[in-house]
Amino acid sequence: MSDRTLAVAFISPALLLLLAMSVFPLLWALYLSFTDYSATRGGPAHFVWFENYTAILASAQVHLRALTTLIYVVGAVTLQTVLGFAIAYLISRRTRGRGVLTTLFLVPMMLSPVVVGLFWRFMLDAQFGVINSMLGSLGLGQVEWLTRQRTALISLIVVDTWQWTPFIMLIALAGLTAVPKYLYEAASIDRASEWFKFRTITLPLVWPLLLIAVLFRAIEAFRLFDLVYILTNGGPGVSTETLSFHVYKVGFLGFNTGTASAYGILMVLIVIVLTQLYLRYLNKLKED
Repeated sequence: MSDRTLAVAFISPALLLLLAMSVFPLLWALYLSFTDYSATRGGPAHFVWFENYTAILASAQVHLRALTTLIYVVGAVTLQTVLGFAIAYLISRRTRGRGVLTTLFLVPMMLSPVVVGLFWRFMLDAQFGVINSMLGSLGLGQVEWLTRQRTALISLIVVDTWQWTPFIMLIALAGLTAVPKYLYEAASIDRASEWFKFRTITLPLVWPLLLIAVLFRAIEAFRLFDLVYILTNGGPGVSTETLSFHVYKVGFLGFNTGTASAYGILMVLIVIVLTQLYLRYLNKLKED
């Protein structure tokens, strides 16, 4: 048996599994998105072509969910980037206990989103939650974190930030430790201030790596579902209903399978287009 045949024999099972689990569902969803198929109605699917897509793009409900998702993604990723980079910068300046601190900060990221959601649902409970107990002991009023429209989305952003800030911190820390020491030594010989070193050495060298972390987190935040399901179930009203959660309601509660498939395909297209634009910006930054 030749080396090429042996390589094909080893790769083929994994490749077939990938096609069955990833490519086939995507193609099947693409087919259903052009039909009026419903999982509970039975019978054959009828082609409606682009009717599902035009209905989604013209829907005021979808525009509202898109705005909610945009606020969530921008708020969560911005907060995580600032906090993650600040924590990584402070840890990188320590010579003792850096490993222990890094491990402790990584604990939230290792937990399941369902566990995190249940944990924070008890923490933010209006009557028995620890957060309101602490506010009460300080003489402050009780806050209905998950049942008020003004605070529910903020609570989601805070919980997501608590869990995923360590991800940004980890990548920023890798970038900070890779900065050559001789650059700082040369700046110290020239009596440069700490702010000058940060602005002209640290930030420019870590920035490209930080942008890659932002890309990963933005994609992950865009398809948020689990925290919404556990913490608020999309409420109160529809104030925390993101696009992913809306697709779940359309597909699994309304059983409009064709429309839900069109939602999914549109979301994939949006992520691909935005990612390509972002990667072009990163390549341009690298060339400069």
